[in-house]
Amino acid sequence: MHDESGKAAPGSPAEPRASTGQNSVHLNGHSVAQNGHTATATPAPQLESRPPSPAPTPTQIIPREQWGGKYEFLLSCIGYCVGLGNVWRFPYLCYRNGGGVFLIPYFIMLFFTGVPLFLMELSLGQYGAAGPITVWKCCPLLKGIGIGMLCVSTLVCLYYNVIIAWTFYYLGSSFQSPLPWSCDAIANAGLCGNGTTGNSSTGKLLSPTEIFWNERVLGVVHSEGLHNPGPVRWPLALCLLAAWIVIFLCMLKGIRSSGKVVYVTATFPYFVLVVLVIRGATLEGSLQGIAFYLTPDWGRLANAQVWNDAASQIFYSLGIGVGGLLSMASYNKFDNNVIRDTLIITTGNCSTSFFAGFAIFSILGHMAWKKGVPVAEVADTGPGLAFVAYPEALALLPGSMFWSIMFFLMLFMLGIDTLFGNMEGITTAVLDEFPHLRLNPLHKAMFLGALCFCFYLMGLLLVTDVSVVFFFFFSERARGTADRLHLVFNQFCQDILDMISHCPPWCGKVLLYFKACWVFCTPFLLLVSKQMSINVNILVDTGTM
Repeated sequence: MHDESGKAAPGSPAEPRASTGQNSVHLNGHSVAQNGHTATATPAPQLESRPPSPAPTPTQIIPREQWGGKYEFLLSCIGYCVGLGNVWRFPYLCYRNGGGVFLIPYFIMLFFTGVPLFLMELSLGQYGAAGPITVWKCCPLLKGIGIGMLCVSTLVCLYYNVIIAWTFYYLGSSFQSPLPWSCDAIANAGLCGNGTTGNSSTGKLLSPTEIFWNERVLGVVHSEGLHNPGPVRWPLALCLLAAWIVIFLCMLKGIRSSGKVVYVTATFPYFVLVVLVIRGATLEGSLQGIAFYLTPDWGRLANAQVWNDAASQIFYSLGIGVGGLLSMASYNKFDNNVIRDTLIITTGNCSTSFFAGFAIFSILGHMAWKKGVPVAEVADTGPGLAFVAYPEALALLPGSMFWSIMFFLMLFMLGIDTLFGNMEGITTAVLDEFPHLRLNPLHKAMFLGALCFCFYLMGLLLVTDVSVVFFFFFSERARGTADRLHLVFNQFCQDILDMISHCPPWCGKVLLYFKACWVFCTPFLLLVSKQMSINVNILVDTGTM
């Protein structure tokens, strides 16, 4: 029966159900053939009355945070990438590996390995909108990669916050006038009067800055070896606790809080670097330091160590393969132009490394000129540059207390930004696996607090008398593991274009370059650099290098 509008009238079957056994339909318990003839009548089965099944409960969709603006994401990524390695590692590698010549393998590794892998990690996080573990729901077999990223991030957080604790200690000491590691300090009057002092164990002459670093900060002179690490150095333990409290407070509300903090922490180091470059350019001997930094040695290009250092610096500086970039990109809007962000962040990171070299070596050149020694004797890398050579150079400047406060405040900002990214990788991975934590701010805060406290307890091992040994072990293990966590995808470009709804014409052309890198250039260079690293380690172990 149908009404005038052609719709089924009340009481009429709304829709005939197709029979699976023959070409007929069932109406009111009888089988009626579609050719119009009535088929054999069959009684309809009597179904026993059952209570209606409850409607399925809809799955609760837990809202995911997003960045407050594109500048928060950009500044967070720049702050994450521009870290201590840009200040204390790149300038040293540059002068050690042929000066300006080192820029050739450095930029080759940047364009053919660093930038493609950086885009890959950002794209994967943004497209999947998930952390380093959950993002592999597309291929659960690869979840182990996410777990590996989590392990690397944990190692980085442990040793990186110890650096921030050292920075806190120096920052607090910088408010003393004169500086406690300068020759103007009363405790160092006898040392500077004799020029230097001797180390009873090695016979090496040590400066006041080295004594301050080795005795008052690290306490290595009291160490009996790894079998007896000695007691926890409580001044450093308190600095480490303060560092973790700062991290906890800045990340308490997730990217809503850390995204605002980076407006200060990511921009302040650039202000300090510019000030240091201007101040260094006015000092006697600064040109000698700059020349030492950039003078090319073309013969170094044939050395495998140069290319290995260039590759390791790219991975170390960009922070690829540890989950931080992937996690931060997962909070982006789906249509964010990830290609543009990749070019801005990688260019800004490497430009900062190069620019920082002028701030470092201009002042080191002044220190070498004042002491009457070659620049090579005052140049150092890693903690030796940040906590020995550069503080000694700052102590020679007029207004040394101000410059020391600025420098260590800059190191603090650089370390905090990088730690934000690594902690974000860990917290995002856990919150994605246990999404109910996102619904309750109290539970989320308790989880973050417990995580920071556990990391603090594990980090106490790094503030004992053998802390520097464990520090180098953790840092080298973390860096070496990160280099092994890279995957090369081929069918990835279309997904990126799908994300960027308003993709400029140049995006598609640039993606052809990235696809060529992912398929050919990047795997080849990664294999070559890894083989070079193995060969260099063999030469070092055998004593031939």
